[in-house]
Amino acid sequence: MNKSLRKAVIAGNWKMNKTPAETKPFIEELKPLVADADCDVVICVPFVDLQAALEATEGSNIKVGAENCYWEKSGAFSGEVSADMLASMGVPYVVIGHSERRAYFGETDETVNKRVRGAIDSGLTVILCVGEVLEQREQGITEEIVGMQTKVALGGVSKEELDKVIIAYEPVWAIGTGKTATPDQAQEVNHYIRTVIADLYDEEAAQAITIQYGGSMNDKNADELVSKEDVDGGLIGGASLVAEKFSAIVKAASNG
Repeated sequence: MNKSLRKAVIAGNWKMNKTPAETKPFIEELKPLVADADCDVVICVPFVDLQAALEATEGSNIKVGAENCYWEKSGAFSGEVSADMLASMGVPYVVIGHSERRAYFGETDETVNKRVRGAIDSGLTVILCVGEVLEQREQGITEEIVGMQTKVALGGVSKEELDKVIIAYEPVWAIGTGKTATPDQAQEVNHYIRTVIADLYDEEAAQAITIQYGGSMNDKNADELVSKEDVDGGLIGGASLVAEKFSAIVKAASNG
């Protein structure tokens, strides 16, 4: 990572874990462990945990995010939560386009773009997930897939609005599998994403945008991953559910 050019961000994605009753004690345990972090610290939690997380993190350096949002402001969309609703609660971040949303819930590049647009319009900062499945990596089309996902997701997003976007490269084959892209693989794809941003906007925008790695980053491999020039932190799954492990990743990013 290069902190002189852009923010390093460690974001935890809790997925469908922890109840509101479990949220507060976890955050109380985490707060002193990351209080001196030299990177941004975010926890993205299930909708039902948001209020508890906001209350528990108040006054700390930990920010709260949601794991998804819908693009319409209101209407007959049972089960959805709008970006305006999140903003009204004081939630600053939202994850968009996670591979699990794409795989299990029918998200497409086009609906990801709509969600990105809706989130930015509501003032949220988007953590935009892109990444290839194992078959695509084996076919040698990782760059084509990741490039297309990035370009479609950012359709209609101006250079000025990019300060509300963080990109998370998450190779799907490394999520929840225990497999991790090597530091060189992570660097290669993150660097490619930066070239895509340069082509879409300009080199200044490319150097300013935060690009995380997501895909089984943990307390054991974080140091080596964040040592790479274009890996500006991580989107953390399982390790974000254990305060000691998550704080170790934050420490790695702080020291990087």
